[in-house]
Amino acid sequence: MNKVTIKNFFKKYSSVLGLSFAIAISVIVFTVPIILTAFLGGAVFNPLIVGVVVSLGATIGELTGYLAGAGGGEIIEKDKKVQKVKKWMEKYGLWTLFALAVIPNPLFDLAGIVAGATKISVHKYLIVVWLGKLIKFVAISYIGAGSINVIDKFV
Repeated sequence: MNKVTIKNFFKKYSSVLGLSFAIAISVIVFTVPIILTAFLGGAVFNPLIVGVVVSLGATIGELTGYLAGAGGGEIIEKDKKVQKVKKWMEKYGLWTLFALAVIPNPLFDLAGIVAGATKISVHKYLIVVWLGKLIKFVAISYIGAGSINVIDKFV
C-alpha cells in the first residue's frame, strides 16, 4: 500500500467517514433517534451504506459507556441492573455484548460500562459491538427502504 492508494481511499470515502464521525459526535453530545435516522436514511439512500455508516457512528459513540466503566469500576458494585448485566457477561461473555447490540434496548449502555470495568479489550469490544450494530442498522435501513414503497401507495 502506498501514499497514492491511501490518498485515493480518503478522497473516495471522506464523506462516509465524515458522516460516521458526525453520528458518533451526536451520540456523545445529545440523544439522536438513531433508529429513525437509519430508517429514513435507508428510504432515501443506499440502505447498505446507511446501515454501515450508522453502525460505525453508533459503535464509536458507545465508547463513552466503555470508558466510563474503565474509569469508574466502583459503579458496578452498587447498581442492581449493572450487576445483572455483569452476570450475563460472566456467563455468556462477548455474546452478551453482541446480543444487546443487535436488539434495540436501553441496557446496552450498562453492558458498555461493564465491559470497560471488567477490562474487556477495547478492540474486542469495538468489533463485537460493531458487528451487532451492523446487523441491526442494516436491517432497519432496509426496512426503511422497503417501507417507502408502501407509504407511496397510500399517499
